[in-house]
Amino acid sequence: MNYTEIKQGWDYFILGWHLITKKGLKRFVVMPIILNIVLLSFVFWLLMQQIGDLTNWMLSFMPDWLSWLNYIVTTLAVIMILLVYYFIFTTLAGFIAAPFNGLLAEKVELLLTGKPSNDDGILDFIKDLPRMFKREWQKLWYSLPRIVILFLLGFVPLIGQTLIPVIFFLFTAWLLAIQYCDYPFDNHKISFPIMKQQLAQRKILNLTFGSLVASCTFIPLLNFIVMPVAVCGATAIWVDHYRNTHQ
Repeated sequence: MNYTEIKQGWDYFILGWHLITKKGLKRFVVMPIILNIVLLSFVFWLLMQQIGDLTNWMLSFMPDWLSWLNYIVTTLAVIMILLVYYFIFTTLAGFIAAPFNGLLAEKVELLLTGKPSNDDGILDFIKDLPRMFKREWQKLWYSLPRIVILFLLGFVPLIGQTLIPVIFFLFTAWLLAIQYCDYPFDNHKISFPIMKQQLAQRKILNLTFGSLVASCTFIPLLNFIVMPVAVCGATAIWVDHYRNTHQ
């Protein structure tokens, strides 16, 4: 296992928390936080309405001879349901917050390098909105089939209530690395396939970073501000590991 990349993932996540407090960035952090609060509140309300019935439904697929594992399996089933709802949240947030997160990533890169990611003005930014939303569709079509397959595998006796939730969490972490690292990549108009290929070259780093982002989403209060933190940390990853290859 690459412990250096694990440490780097931690370091960039912590750096994201420092960056959101920097002078010149605070006003670009406010809107993502507001959107995060609204969307998380909606998804949490939806989750509370359904989690009991969904948990019982998933447990109904577990054979009787595994009833002695009921507590562990129930916990894993709840985790899987939480991850599904988290996917709903990230999908909504991706579309709604994309322009604000892209702008935040641009300002973070300027702060870290002293150089703008592009020389576009406000009109060019508005013209880029269709491209940003197209990019969100690309991420959705990449993730949705895999999420559906994992969700269906969740109903397979034994592995569906034990192994699949773990795989689901790791895949969610990978999706979050893609989600947030994509903002600086997209600001430089680097294609989605190339971005995925380059992130995979440092998969442990990005999985560690994504895992920390996912974990914070389930911690009250921290979950309200983790979106801009993730954008800042991911932009720092871009600056240190990917930016020079696209100069």
